[in-house]
Amino acid sequence: MSRAVRLVLLAVTAVLVQTTLFPSFRIAGVVPDVGLVAVVAVAYREGPDTGAVMGFGTGLLLDLFLETPVGLSALAFALTGYLVGVVQGGLIRSARWVAPLLGALGGLVGGLLFVAVGTLAGREDLLAWRSLRVVLIAAAYDALVSPVVFPVAGWAAREPQGAGGWRR
Repeated sequence: MSRAVRLVLLAVTAVLVQTTLFPSFRIAGVVPDVGLVAVVAVAYREGPDTGAVMGFGTGLLLDLFLETPVGLSALAFALTGYLVGVVQGGLIRSARWVAPLLGALGGLVGGLLFVAVGTLAGREDLLAWRSLRVVLIAAAYDALVSPVVFPVAGWAAREPQGAGGWRR
């Protein structure tokens, strides 16, 4: 299976899990941003360009399920993926705390970008203390799911082995 197909499957699966499974596992009324955590994981592994493209595609898929303007999640996720990709070069790769830390920071940055861009797009209702509470709880929840999402994203982003994708 090609890398592009695996990344598309990752995005679709993350969004479906986020919108169908996790609403049953709300913490204080909040679900994790599984799609955003997948974007952060891919950006951490592959850099800013792949992170931004993955973020845009995953965010656009998620926008189909939200009542906010279409493209809002796509922009927030793309910017978050790009930012994580830019800073990933200076991070320690093997530490166990990297996935939860990046999951939380990615959730925080992505959530704040979502609120900021949504407010600029005319959704003044997003600019409220409740939004900050939701972003903070979601970021903590993102840290909890990231140890599961990061290895799956690593599998999806890896290059095929051998010449022409054949394994030896």
